Amino acid sequence: MTSLRPLTWRPAAASRPWTHPVRRLAAATLRGASARLARLAQHVAEPEASPLPRLPEVLEFYADAGAPEGVLYLDGQLYGYLPGVKRL
Repeated sequence: MTSLRPLTWRPAAASRPWTHPVRRLAAATLRGASARLARLAQHVAEPEASPLPRLPEVLEFYADAGAPEGVLYLDGQLYGYLPGVKRL
């Protein structure tokens, strides 16, 4: 008869490298500089431009001398036709 014993495994105690304090100091310095730069960016940033007020709409009528109908334009865009109308 064979007896099986469970294998036990334990990680080796990892010692911190000699650079550990230096890396922690560098990380803290970089985090502090990042926070200061973020505050400076907020202070220096230009405020959002307020939206320009909308101009009033312009309705135009155009009829050619030989055209059978008039044309309406709203803000420079074709809006529609007025059949049989030669002038307003």
